[in-house]
Amino acid sequence: MKALRLKLYQNMVNYKKPTSFQLKETYPLPPYSSVIGMVHSVCGFQEYNPMRISIQGNYHSKVNDLWTRYEGFSSFEKERHHIKIKVKKEDGIHYYGITKGISTAELLVDLELIIHIVPDEETLLEYLNDCFAKPKEYISLGRREDIVRVDEVKIVDVKETVVEDCYSLKYDAYIPVDMFNKEDVEGLKGTVYMINKVYELSKDKRYRNWKRVKVVHATKKNRNIVSTTILYDTEILLDEDDNILFLA
Repeated sequence: MKALRLKLYQNMVNYKKPTSFQLKETYPLPPYSSVIGMVHSVCGFQEYNPMRISIQGNYHSKVNDLWTRYEGFSSFEKERHHIKIKVKKEDGIHYYGITKGISTAELLVDLELIIHIVPDEETLLEYLNDCFAKPKEYISLGRREDIVRVDEVKIVDVKETVVEDCYSLKYDAYIPVDMFNKEDVEGLKGTVYMINKVYELSKDKRYRNWKRVKVVHATKKNRNIVSTTILYDTEILLDEDDNILFLA
């Protein structure tokens, strides 16, 4: 099997959790849906091309920053709303109001990512490689302003390997909870997330029905924190430079 390996860097980035509003909290790594969206944007795909993704990375710290928030879309009231919007409907002209304010966003600082992409159609690999090697415009991941620096684009061989001793993580990673048995992994502790991957539109085309992946955000060794270690005799996927893959 072959995969496209991306090594990316972002200075400050927010991968917003869908349920956070007052404080725009961030996931510790980009969701599958964001990575898939980035791939489709860079490659100009108009329809979903099925693919499996492995996401790993390390960041240096977190900071909070201010951002402009727009709220509400109700009948305009001069004393209440900051922005007045004119909307033309079948029954005439209506005016709606929006409130403008400030809020706080959580940002990851100096994030390094290693992402493996395995499209269902292996023939797409060369095209994906060319698109990331020579993008038509700047690449972003997360918010539109969260610019990506591409440090490596490479098609790599991936093979199934049985762990002879143990394998410790080099990066923090999303690990699907059903990938390993409990006896295969030591120190698999962390926050469990239901991460969006792909969606299907409802029949009326108004709503997205998301397919989600249940993952553990597993960590590498950091100071006194015990790293996630895959134990002897467990089957794993490694690329040609001994980077592990957790495909979902």
